[in-house]
Amino acid sequence: MITDPWFYAAAVPAMIFLGLGKAGFSSIGVLIIPLMSLAISPIQAVGIVLPVFLLSDIVAVISWRRTFDGNLLKVMLPGAVIGAGVGWATASVAGEDLIRILVGVLSLLVAWLYWRRRGHQPPPATPSVAKGLFFSAASSFTSFVTHAGSAPFQMYVGPLRLPPPVFAGTAVFFFAFTNYLKVIPYFFLGQFSRENLLTAAALIPIAIPATFFGIWLIKRIDTARFYDVIYALIILVGFFLIWQGANGLLA
Repeated sequence: MITDPWFYAAAVPAMIFLGLGKAGFSSIGVLIIPLMSLAISPIQAVGIVLPVFLLSDIVAVISWRRTFDGNLLKVMLPGAVIGAGVGWATASVAGEDLIRILVGVLSLLVAWLYWRRRGHQPPPATPSVAKGLFFSAASSFTSFVTHAGSAPFQMYVGPLRLPPPVFAGTAVFFFAFTNYLKVIPYFFLGQFSRENLLTAAALIPIAIPATFFGIWLIKRIDTARFYDVIYALIILVGFFLIWQGANGLLA
């Protein structure tokens, strides 16, 4: 188990963000690995976080079990399988820093499109099988590599303008399914070491209450403020990921 206090200075806020992300504020979850990577390697951070994700997913899915868009998930879950397969196949060769930069750029693009249209919103977009498969596969792939799959998910689901509870429930089910797809690949990639599992167990008591708080909050926030918060966070995340990825490539 990790005992370095600097690790927990980064990991505790990361677990709060994890809980809020599992509650439905999906974009905030992108900050988890970058925060923890300030104290440990990104690879170890991914290994520690996944068990916490899996338990938090159970809480979130139970809480949102009646509020989600089933038609969207019928298209997006097969896409998630495709993305996880590609992620596993390329995990040993894909550069994490390059992936971070790509996800950061996508995040900024999504936010720019939202704020550009905010004063004159077009009608909600129509669901598309092709787009659903593509963006869900992209989301699953980036989630597999860095636990940062919210930007592609937002690019497809955001323009559909779902009611906040439906958006949150759909995100919860999609990312729970994606996380459980990672279990076998991560095992064979050596991510479930004894140290990582014990450290994850120590962090769970922080993440679970944060999940319940996020569920309480998201059911009480109005639609306009909900989307403003989501896309403001995406801007922050986008710049953070680009900065971290660039530092990694230049190091």
